[in-house]
Amino acid sequence: MASSDLIRVLIVDDHAVLRTGLRMLLSAQPDMAVVGEADTAERAIVLDAELKPDLVLMDLALPKQDGSPNTDPSGLEAIRRIKDRRPQARILALTMHDDEGYLRAVLEAGGAGYVLKHAADTELLSAIRAVWRGGMYLHPEHARLLLGGVSPKAAQETSDDLYERLSPREQQVLRLIALGYTSQQVAQRLDLSVKTVETYKSRLMAKLGLTGRSALVRYALQHGLLDGQE
Repeated sequence: MASSDLIRVLIVDDHAVLRTGLRMLLSAQPDMAVVGEADTAERAIVLDAELKPDLVLMDLALPKQDGSPNTDPSGLEAIRRIKDRRPQARILALTMHDDEGYLRAVLEAGGAGYVLKHAADTELLSAIRAVWRGGMYLHPEHARLLLGGVSPKAAQETSDDLYERLSPREQQVLRLIALGYTSQQVAQRLDLSVKTVETYKSRLMAKLGLTGRSALVRYALQHGLLDGQE
């Protein structure tokens, strides 16, 4: 496999043993390569700018650069800052927190997936590949959590009338934003101006009564818009 076909991963976690295990797992895959490791949020931001990895595997609970606990910036803040500096960055959260609040925070910050540290190796590898391809990864349990206990089918049946009010272009914009693309990236992909994308975004959110990216992700999940590749 050519080096250009490899998924270049930056591992961010403050536990050296876990980083070593992750490096061994990922390096054993024919389509993955670990290009760097960071143990603090600040270091992750610096390395992301230097290395421009295809994917950042980000822990959420990170120490400060000086080693003191309880993070500022935390992993969440690192996600926000990386996305601000490099909007095309694909970031997958790897965390011990099985909590709806953390899940929503990751999505709002611009993360493209959420995997628990106790998940099977196969799940993590599947998540990395899905996010690298431009999709989003949520474990089925997390998707149900985000949907508030409402099955996607039931939710879709109750909101089809709203979805049908969206134009085909608004539906495209909805999907791309839910997948984590910035307005600038959406504009480039759809050959539109950023202002036009913002207009579409405002219209579709008004039509659907949504605010925030986690709400967009939830709605996109309800309609199966996050399945498959771009």
